[in-house]
Amino acid sequence: QVQLVESGGGLVQAGGSLRLSCAASGRTFGTMGWFRQAPGKEREFVAAISWGGGSTDYGGSVKGRFTISRDNAGLYLQMNSLKPEDTAVYYCAASTAGSPWYRRRSLYDYWGQGTQVTVSS
Repeated sequence: QVQLVESGGGLVQAGGSLRLSCAASGRTFGTMGWFRQAPGKEREFVAAISWGGGSTDYGGSVKGRFTISRDNAGLYLQMNSLKPEDTAVYYCAASTAGSPWYRRRSLYDYWGQGTQVTVSS
């Protein structure tokens, strides 16, 4: 049974930091990523990482502030210099394959339930 379980969300002031975790179990994964969705908006690509962690990419709005990483237990997102515009539900996603199409939601076979991140001020 494949499970992705996010944790680490919460309320933080602008300029602060949070670290999201996604515990992944049930099988091995290729490409993994983070997406986010604010009320009334489309689900947005945040970051992706290759199976071995050697390649990463970020959405333009978070590049330079967020860092994605992974190990054999799961997926992580270090978020620094948070802005109110980062407020959203953040979702962990995993693909059974590696793929260059990592910005596309359709690549991912599995999704977590989401964790709320709220940035004040």
